[in-house]
Amino acid sequence: MVRYVRHLEQPSTPQSQRAKPGQHKNAAGGYTFIIDDWAALDRWLVLGAEGGTYYATERKLTRDNAQTIARCLDRDGPRTVARIAEISAAGRAPKNDPAIFALAMAAGHDDPSTRGAALQAMVQICRTGTHLLSFVDAVRKFRGWGRGLRSAICRWYLQRDARDLAYQVVKYQQRGGLSHRDVLRLAGGALAKQSLSEAQRAILRWVVAGADYGPRTVHRREGGKALYGAVDPSALPEPIVAYEAVKAASPVEIPKLITDHRLTHEMVPAEHKGHAEVWAALLPHMPLTAMLRNLGRLSSLGVLTPMSDAARLVAERLGDHERLRRARVHPLSLLVALETYRRGCGVRGSLTWAPVGTIADALDEAFYAAFDWTPPTGRKRLIALDVSGSMGWGSIAGMPGITPRVGSAAMAMTTMRSESQWHVLAFASATRHGWHAPDPDDGLMQLDLSASMRLDEVVDRLSQLPFGGTDCALPMRWATKHRVELDAIEIYTDNETWAGDIHPHQALEQYRQTLGRPCKLAVVGMTATRFSIAAPQDPDMMDVVGFDSTAPKVLADFIRQDG
Repeated sequence: MVRYVRHLEQPSTPQSQRAKPGQHKNAAGGYTFIIDDWAALDRWLVLGAEGGTYYATERKLTRDNAQTIARCLDRDGPRTVARIAEISAAGRAPKNDPAIFALAMAAGHDDPSTRGAALQAMVQICRTGTHLLSFVDAVRKFRGWGRGLRSAICRWYLQRDARDLAYQVVKYQQRGGLSHRDVLRLAGGALAKQSLSEAQRAILRWVVAGADYGPRTVHRREGGKALYGAVDPSALPEPIVAYEAVKAASPVEIPKLITDHRLTHEMVPAEHKGHAEVWAALLPHMPLTAMLRNLGRLSSLGVLTPMSDAARLVAERLGDHERLRRARVHPLSLLVALETYRRGCGVRGSLTWAPVGTIADALDEAFYAAFDWTPPTGRKRLIALDVSGSMGWGSIAGMPGITPRVGSAAMAMTTMRSESQWHVLAFASATRHGWHAPDPDDGLMQLDLSASMRLDEVVDRLSQLPFGGTDCALPMRWATKHRVELDAIEIYTDNETWAGDIHPHQALEQYRQTLGRPCKLAVVGMTATRFSIAAPQDPDMMDVVGFDSTAPKVLADFIRQDG
């Protein structure tokens, strides 16, 4: 009998060749699809380009993404600004720097409506003093100092009540060589036209002239017009008064001042930060993000010890998941804190400490709680982790020690924790020279993992696996060979696939035809490149941004939907 069906079978094309017209050569030399500009914008806003990747430097990756942002702004500037604000305000990204950079580009765009939308959104995106300083530093590269920019900066300062404004200018005094004093001078006469309260005038006067200003008046450079007027120093709010008091205090007086005025560590002179008493006073009111960054220091100084009240307080705060959400603590920040703390030493410097087990456990649980969750899908899910050489290079969002390989293991645990039907494996090409493995099992590594494992255990196991080339078709080839019934395959990768004799989308189609199952493919991109192995024409394939805090929910919703 003539096998007419053979004419409908999906052909196999080496990844070093183009399989479809829409494919382009990726940085590794293989052919993949290109995600659209809006999806690329999301990748940039969440993952950034700090540290670069195995195949692209930070400079090249930033330039490529800047071109993407520019295209989005040209196409629909207000929509682009709204997307920047949405991801930033929801705390979906580990760092706010990519959003600030994109906002600065929008604020310098030729289209007036785009500029206006960007400057209007500035207060929403630049939520702290350090965000403002970063924005001002960036926006000067894209535009001059016009009325709109000066007005937006005025709004940032004047929308805050006196205490919050004082807190911002004391806690975040400088960033990248730029201070609030510099910003206020650049804003110039715009503030002179505003209606200022006595406390606001006193704060801004203090920023420009310091504490010892007496009854003098600050003048604009041109024309000699008074900017803030003479101000009584007694009008200064408590945070500034306390900060000035700490600068003049003796070491024994500082802990009480910290406790009475809830000062942060940025408000304490550097010469006093080596004392345990100072950090013990800071801890009860320390912001969550600052606490995460300083767990090692607190342990090194003996503030955090097993079964101590301080250790119990830290564990309780990490267990308050609603508090973590309100503080916009990103899962990646918790992963960095866990990886650093359990190691017992910093990435840089000579600081060492003995980790406290209850704190490590609390960090582990807090990591999962920081994601946006959805009910389990009940579907059969294969979790495939790319462990090729490029995945062990660089860091996600510039976070020290968190390579794409480590990050993929952490994200995989979110599925393992939420679902009952899953299997996880790691893959890399069996050779490093582009020749495929005849047997897909040669490139697959079974991982003996369980959902009850601590995250650091999973990362340790993954870190010990051998490296190889990238062949993202291996999970589908393995599932086809072993006739594994699946509803969805999740591949965590940098999409730099190049080493196989069949493209991933072709391998998925072969799996579907062989097993007669409408299996879905979710590609979790772990770097901010424009490449993807998901065919854009296939509605049952989707790209997800790695370490977007909404990723588990997005994945589950996609897998749960009927095609």
